[in-house]
Amino acid sequence: MTGVPASAAGGSPSTKGAAGASGVPGGAKSARGGKLVDAAVNQASLWNIANILTMVRLVLVPGFVALMLADGGYDPAMRAWAWAAFAVAMITDIFDGHLARTYNLVTDFGKIADPIADKAIMGAALICLSSLGDLPWWVTGVILGRELGITLLRFVVIRYGVIPASRGGKMKTLTQGTAVGMYILALTGPLATLRFWVMAAAVVLTVVTGLDYVRQAIVLRRRGIAERQAAAEEAER
Repeated sequence: MTGVPASAAGGSPSTKGAAGASGVPGGAKSARGGKLVDAAVNQASLWNIANILTMVRLVLVPGFVALMLADGGYDPAMRAWAWAAFAVAMITDIFDGHLARTYNLVTDFGKIADPIADKAIMGAALICLSSLGDLPWWVTGVILGRELGITLLRFVVIRYGVIPASRGGKMKTLTQGTAVGMYILALTGPLATLRFWVMAAAVVLTVVTGLDYVRQAIVLRRRGIAERQAAAEEAER
């Protein structure tokens, strides 16, 4: 099909012998060249659209804080701009993960930076709201404590497996983002009452999904230990 004679494609016996005796230098060079190419591709993939969106979200955090606290934190115009920055951060959070999974743009940088960016913008918003007296500190403590606790829990049980994101967890994230966004805006009247109930729902989902993740971690750990014990017993037989 290629038009290359079999003798040319396979090489003569003497040529093969010389290559084998010399430790296949050509093969070694090809392997090293392949590694260099792979490294170059991986380095280039750092600047994919998913990672850029994650970096945008990280850059938005200090700008968001400056807007939230401008003029004592009670300027409606500044709060509206802060809401816009928060909304952009939430939207990029949705799209960067989707793009990374859909177009195979997952990188080590993205795995580390994405959850940091998520927690940074949410944590900044909650702390700003509580420091301004708009949101009780215990609400901020519950939400941030849950997020940090579940993150640590994932690292503890990662040797046994990965705890997948649940539908409840996604609903929690959406409800939290909506509630915090409503608190960022200078709302009054019925909308101010509505945001209270949305935040209440967010707190309930935060606690319930957190407990569910703990349950999953316990099950995953027990299953992993049982599988290791069974494998050890099988090896001894």
